[in-house]
Amino acid sequence: MRRFPFSPTPCGLHSRVMLLLCFVSTAACNTFAFTEEPPERAGKADGYCSRILRAQSNRKEGTNEFRLRVEGDPESYQPGSTYRGWLSVIASSPSYFRGFTLIALKEGAEGDKDEDYVGNFQIIDEEEAQFMTNCPPAVTESTPRRRTSIQVFWTAPPSGSGCVVLKASIVQKRIIYFQDEGSLTKRMCEKESLYGDATDKPLLDCCACGTAKYRVTFYGNWSEKIHPKDYPRRANHWSAIIGASHSKNYVLWEYGGFASEGVKQVAELGSPVKMEEEIRQKGDEVLTVIKMKAQWPAWQPLNVRAAPSAEFSVDRTRHLMSFLTMLGPSPDWNVGLSAEDLCTKECGWAQKVVQDLIPWDAGTDSGVTYESPNKPTAPQEKIRPLTSLDHPQSPFYDPEGGAITPVARVVVERIARKGEQCNIVPDNVDDIVADIAQEEKEEDDTPETCIYSNWSPWSACSSATCEKGKRMRQRMLKAQLDLSVPCPHTQDFEPCMGPGCSDEDASTCMMSEWITWSPCSMSCGMGTRSRERYVKQFPDDGSVCTLPTEETENCVVNEDCSPSSCLVTEWGEWDACSATCGLGMKRRERMVKMPPADGSICGAEVLEVEKCMMPECHTIPCLLTPWSDWSDCSVTCGKGLRTRQRVLKSPVELGECSEELEQVEKCMLPECPIDCAMSEWTEWSECNKSCGKGHTIRTRMVKLEPQFGGDPCPESIQRKKCKIRKCSRRHEKKSSKDRCKMRPWSNWTECTKLCGGGIQERLMTVKRRFKTAQLSSCKDRKEIRACNVHPC
Repeated sequence: MRRFPFSPTPCGLHSRVMLLLCFVSTAACNTFAFTEEPPERAGKADGYCSRILRAQSNRKEGTNEFRLRVEGDPESYQPGSTYRGWLSVIASSPSYFRGFTLIALKEGAEGDKDEDYVGNFQIIDEEEAQFMTNCPPAVTESTPRRRTSIQVFWTAPPSGSGCVVLKASIVQKRIIYFQDEGSLTKRMCEKESLYGDATDKPLLDCCACGTAKYRVTFYGNWSEKIHPKDYPRRANHWSAIIGASHSKNYVLWEYGGFASEGVKQVAELGSPVKMEEEIRQKGDEVLTVIKMKAQWPAWQPLNVRAAPSAEFSVDRTRHLMSFLTMLGPSPDWNVGLSAEDLCTKECGWAQKVVQDLIPWDAGTDSGVTYESPNKPTAPQEKIRPLTSLDHPQSPFYDPEGGAITPVARVVVERIARKGEQCNIVPDNVDDIVADIAQEEKEEDDTPETCIYSNWSPWSACSSATCEKGKRMRQRMLKAQLDLSVPCPHTQDFEPCMGPGCSDEDASTCMMSEWITWSPCSMSCGMGTRSRERYVKQFPDDGSVCTLPTEETENCVVNEDCSPSSCLVTEWGEWDACSATCGLGMKRRERMVKMPPADGSICGAEVLEVEKCMMPECHTIPCLLTPWSDWSDCSVTCGKGLRTRQRVLKSPVELGECSEELEQVEKCMLPECPIDCAMSEWTEWSECNKSCGKGHTIRTRMVKLEPQFGGDPCPESIQRKKCKIRKCSRRHEKKSSKDRCKMRPWSNWTECTKLCGGGIQERLMTVKRRFKTAQLSSCKDRKEIRACNVHPC
């Protein structure tokens, strides 16, 4: 059979040609036929994409030489998420490939229609890969040459796309390898959501009604135990968390985008100041600014330090939530959420979202390790997720390309809903429990020294008929300011009957509290604003509620509409009163949306302060401020102590307060460095020669090995020259013949130490002493030498 050379361009695939393709490193052969469509089926299906897919395979069993992989080897994909895929040689013998083709298809699709191709490839290196001219959804090589691997990004399709098959072809020399199954094919199906009401991304338009309140909690998991490679033991931390709930018109950060100056300062310096400034400048595009404190060190058990959390609100136009925080120290690495949509496709509010987070690179610094020196990236690169194949020196490097272990988890939970809801799917039990109803405060005899949470909603009546039953509500005791004054019960019961059996007025409506006023309809001059409330409980007799559910009033945000005036936002909510009893102050703020058109200075007030009155202080004999933050640890390494304080606010003459004002607890920082400790030097030994040039030594011992990065041990043995007298040959003969006769030198003794510098010695003893020999010149001799001087 004749073999045709392969060309990486579409014209290189010839019709009516049968190719016999064999794997070089195995005995298995694959036969593929490229056939021309009949005239009646010619058209779009006759394109290059279709020809690739119509390759017929009759493959025998054998060891494959190449492999198509997706980082982490996932079996499913998250809609809209980006993955790194690569082709590589897996043969044990040296091998390579010259060209390749990558496509992504819906499972079972023929590839003859545009909608058969799913997801989007992104080129990482334009010198290595490009999109195919005659088949735009496919990726191929830029230049045919020898290579052992190729990498691209692939962004998964939106929700509802079903299973996807990634396919590759390989060109080696003049042989083309296709594979419909096995190592050159990767099948992934859409990942099921953890929570049924969580939103599929992207959901750009929200149809939910009312507002919802959420709590976001950040659980850092970046520790030496889980991420041991090069873990920075001394300075590891999470920077202050900064984020917002916002509309689709504002992007804090996103994969494939460029970092703003605010994102850059968080990523490189851990500073949220510029980021918060950018967020607040967006005005009505932002509903809530999200802030949490920095965490030093990065990880502590939850029983030692609670996970940081913050609350925020969303509405129909501002239903997205984003945040970020820096891993410190690092070049420009962060974790966070980008435009997490809390509005569901059923026109409701997601109850709970849980996401494991891997670090991403802001594209502003080119360092590859935690403590790399500053190396600005010029030009600035796009934000991208870190991978285990980025750089061999990276702390997350894995030559096998495995998935990076998450460094954090974020949990977003709905804690309340306000306003009339319009979700298509009825509320379940979890929805009802998750909402916190603001019950009207009732007058009771509860002492003011007992601080409680709000009452929970009443439970269902224990009787479903007109027989008498009872229902219950609960509250939690949060603080007892005076231990001598008992706090009453935390449970409350009242009689009740089943529906329609109440002795009370059956035509009574129960209404919610009014929801916050809407923004003024005019940004300058007279406008209107409205607020709403909803029916919490309809009358038992089935009558209609006549109480109003909406109120409207006039409003003026900016009275002056001249060119020299500036536009400001509406006033924000009042802060909590600065005092918990007696007279205090409260404040609220607004922002400048647009400076004066004529360039003059804006004269509008952006801060308002007024007095607030709390209950009389004398009613609480032991009124305390909240606990301060914990102080820094008393030591910079090792075990120490930290403290926190609170202050007695009520006058001393109102009564003695037995509550503690200071708390002390132990704290643990990385172990302190311990330097090597050595003993004193020994005396110098005797010269190892009785005449002529010799040497003498002295030693010292290691008393304590260095630990935790302490200074290493210095030398443990020293040697210097010595010379007693000049040797005379006649003298030696006379000594050996007339004075004494010596035995041969003994063997060297074993070294006194296995490492770190020891000594050995050997002896020459007197065998016979003549009468004419002097005692001082005829005696045993000893030689000493150093041994095992290598460090331990």
